[in-house]
Amino acid sequence: MSNDEIKVKEPPVLFDKTQAIIQELSTIFNAPIIAYWNSYRGGVCHNDVIVLYDILEKIGKQEKIYLFINSGGGNGSSSSRIINLLRQYAKNITALVPLECASAATMLAIGADEIQMGPLAFLTAVDTSLTHDLSPLDRDNNRVSVSLDELNRIVKLWEEHATKNDVNTNPYQHLFQHVHPLVIGAVDRAESLSIMLCEEILTTHMSDKEKIQKIANTLNSKYPSHAYPILYDEAKKIGLNVTRMSKDVNTLLLDLHRTYSEMGQKATVDYDEKNSHSNEILNIHESEGKQIFYQNDKDWFYRAEERRWITLNDNSSWRKIEKNEKGKLIKSILHLE
Repeated sequence: MSNDEIKVKEPPVLFDKTQAIIQELSTIFNAPIIAYWNSYRGGVCHNDVIVLYDILEKIGKQEKIYLFINSGGGNGSSSSRIINLLRQYAKNITALVPLECASAATMLAIGADEIQMGPLAFLTAVDTSLTHDLSPLDRDNNRVSVSLDELNRIVKLWEEHATKNDVNTNPYQHLFQHVHPLVIGAVDRAESLSIMLCEEILTTHMSDKEKIQKIANTLNSKYPSHAYPILYDEAKKIGLNVTRMSKDVNTLLLDLHRTYSEMGQKATVDYDEKNSHSNEILNIHESEGKQIFYQNDKDWFYRAEERRWITLNDNSSWRKIEKNEKGKLIKSILHLE
């Protein structure tokens, strides 16, 4: 059977189900709700800002907006842009966090006046890791992310356990054999940017400079792991305005997450050992009457001599579903580039 004869799998688009939940939440809060969801292969990115603008233009300026966040992180600069955009449309923002809100998504959450956390919710540290063009390669020949905290810990361990023969040796001489010096410089610069972004985001709704600096420095440097889960009590201790999410809201948001997870399931077709096609929804933005999502839609070819997969026939795009005045669903491609 040829590749053309094999049916390509499509992820389900469950617009009616998600709209029903969003409408119920909007009724509970008596205010608009915006859902922002990433699959574990998606992430916060600059295109999210443009997509969110499309959503906000439909909603219009409001006294208060509720933002449901489920994300493993991404680009911190994008989080800052998203918060600044939201502030142009709403005087007050409440972040709804039922589950994971990690890294750049934590930066997004701290830009809200209030963070409602469910029993399963957690934020994380926001210390920066970076995938550079000169980063080391992993076993699959892909570039790996490098964290400044990891590099600093290597140097610290070297200095603590150096023998008499090593005491006069610069640890960076050995480190440079594995990590390019330009990567170390880039990660150090990104770390400074992360602290600055946290401070700028907090400034959008806080005026106490000392408290702002304390929160930013804590999120960037206190925790031993980038994935360290900051639970409700710890978030309160840091100085964030967190409150307990009501049971009804938490149940609805978990239902919404499960529905998005069904949409975000990986739909892969393997033609043979070297050729396949992937179709997957990575990022979703939604408000009442409108849903915009990014769908990964491309062929993959395994180049054995390089030990890596390359993409072909890439039809990935942002796709929009909305109801017109007559209640009819309109589907279209949202061109951003």
